Amino acid sequence: MTLDKHKLEGIPQIKEKTLPIDNFEKQLSEAGYIRRGEAPARGNRIKIWWRHKIHRRIESIYSNDGKVAITAYHVD
Repeated sequence: MTLDKHKLEGIPQIKEKTLPIDNFEKQLSEAGYIRRGEAPARGNRIKIWWRHKIHRRIESIYSNDGKVAITAYHVD
């Protein structure tokens, strides 16, 4: 539950620890990020990858039911 601990390039700092995915994905999409893939993650969660033409790739982790964004961070 650390969504607020990482600065994501191109969007305002998220102040909540978690967000409903509709809200989270809207922010990323409006900033030009495109969802590129998903896979199972540790703890029965879901890992989602996001790409952008300028900013670094983002990896986000969703709850096991896919309804809540738990964390997101840049990966190289």
